[in-house]
Amino acid sequence: MEQKGKLFIVGFGPGHFEHITARAKEALQESDMIIGYKTYVELIQGLIDDQEIVSTGMTEEVSRAQEAVKQAERGKKVAVISSGDAGVYGMAGLVFEVLIEKGWKEETGVAVEIIPGISAINSCASLLGAPVMHDACTISLSDHLTPWSLIEKRVEAAAQADFVIALYNPKSGRRTRQIVETQKILLKYRDPKTPVGLVKSAYRERQQVVITNLEEMLDHDIGMLTTVIIGNSSTFLYDGKMITPRGYQRKYTLNSEKQRLKPHQRLSREAEPWALSQEDETGESQTGNERKESTMAALLPPKSKTDANDSLELALEALGMVDKEERSAEKSFITAGQPIESIFELAVSPGVANKRFTPEQMITLAEVVGSNGSMEYTPNHQIVLRIPTTDPDMVTEKLHSAGFLLMPIGDVLTVKACDFCDGEKAESIPYAEELQERLGGMALPKEMNIGFNGCGMACYKAVMEDIGIVYRKGKFDLFLGAKPAGRTAHPAQPVAEGIEPDQLVDLVADIIEFYQEKGHPNERFYKFFKRVKEIKGFKHQEIAPKIKLEPAPCGE
Repeated sequence: MEQKGKLFIVGFGPGHFEHITARAKEALQESDMIIGYKTYVELIQGLIDDQEIVSTGMTEEVSRAQEAVKQAERGKKVAVISSGDAGVYGMAGLVFEVLIEKGWKEETGVAVEIIPGISAINSCASLLGAPVMHDACTISLSDHLTPWSLIEKRVEAAAQADFVIALYNPKSGRRTRQIVETQKILLKYRDPKTPVGLVKSAYRERQQVVITNLEEMLDHDIGMLTTVIIGNSSTFLYDGKMITPRGYQRKYTLNSEKQRLKPHQRLSREAEPWALSQEDETGESQTGNERKESTMAALLPPKSKTDANDSLELALEALGMVDKEERSAEKSFITAGQPIESIFELAVSPGVANKRFTPEQMITLAEVVGSNGSMEYTPNHQIVLRIPTTDPDMVTEKLHSAGFLLMPIGDVLTVKACDFCDGEKAESIPYAEELQERLGGMALPKEMNIGFNGCGMACYKAVMEDIGIVYRKGKFDLFLGAKPAGRTAHPAQPVAEGIEPDQLVDLVADIIEFYQEKGHPNERFYKFFKRVKEIKGFKHQEIAPKIKLEPAPCGE
């Protein structure tokens, strides 16, 4: 019985040896013959020993696939090479088509191994920053094998669905109008200043990287070796990088809802100083709209999702659902003719000192959360809400009207206060409320808690928080740097006692602002205090000093 050979369908990535997988290198070494486009053969020349080489021109893919199958059927191990990933506009599909025409079956035919590689969308994105952090698609503008009328529909559907788009084969010497038509389609749905990245010959000797925008992209050199990555409506530029945000909209600065922050505003030194240390090169905002959590499937009714048999049908159905006049007027907020829901995440409480919810407040919570949202009670006397909504302003307005205190969640400052014995020990309440008003929700390197006790009993365990404040005999005692959990848990160090009330808020603000400016990303306050040794005159000590305090009211 004649021994069957093997087909290796190898994607070798962008072209640099460092980006070729170990398995791809092994397959090339195992092969008796290597077949590929002559430029690709030259790129991997350093990995070729004495294998037989078959290289052909750009338009001879079918002949390469046929030759590879024929040689494998004769018992040879054959590597068919593609740049990027062989399954993304590469040779994998064509080889399978040739095999199928010959009646190939996996159990009885030649063995086939697909070896993945880094596709252009990935390699080019890595050079641009992080532009493909959300839903994305790839579209080839070459109409040699696909009618331009169909490519147009795919571009239109991707544009209105707010996908990040990677354009392959955007332009050639004879094929120049497709990229122009594509730009026109995109400008119907996207801001002219939408960031665009142009990467030519990624990770090769002649690599070129240009960041521009949708309006000006055609002013730059674009050719067959260029991959064009077009951002979505929330993609922005920072320090020469394209960034597409992803995830919950939990970074709203809720103490200023009237001017709700957009992603590019949140990701700034003023809003999130631990994440970004400077403005972009122009000093101007670079993004368009609010984040959008959307996929093509969401555009279609349930029946359409199951009945659509190909991408053309999907594109046509999506297009049919768009009110073009409406999106032209409201394209900053509309995708595919419908507002896009995001998960709005925030925390609510009755107040700093007040822990009592009213029936009206509970009804309001139920109304704004609805059947698709969620509520979670926390030890901080807050309820965390996660609400699918197209209108966060409406949500915050209803919650404010019900008398709630609203707070962002995440790496922000939270003021945790006792109930002041149902408000009877009211002397310190104004200072707790001033701390909340001035500092609550401030973005920090890591989540941080201020524990506030209204009397010397300290029953709310303020000393087990990052900053502990205890009101005692008309003045305040200050504690810094607790580690509330873990095997090495410890209380905060007592650093001052008898602080005058009119000095408290400014002092605490100075401490927190110092941490905000000097803290490392994700560095908890107790670690920060230990690292810097001193904060505003308060020195860290490995063994916390004991401050002689007057006896508590209970005599302990």
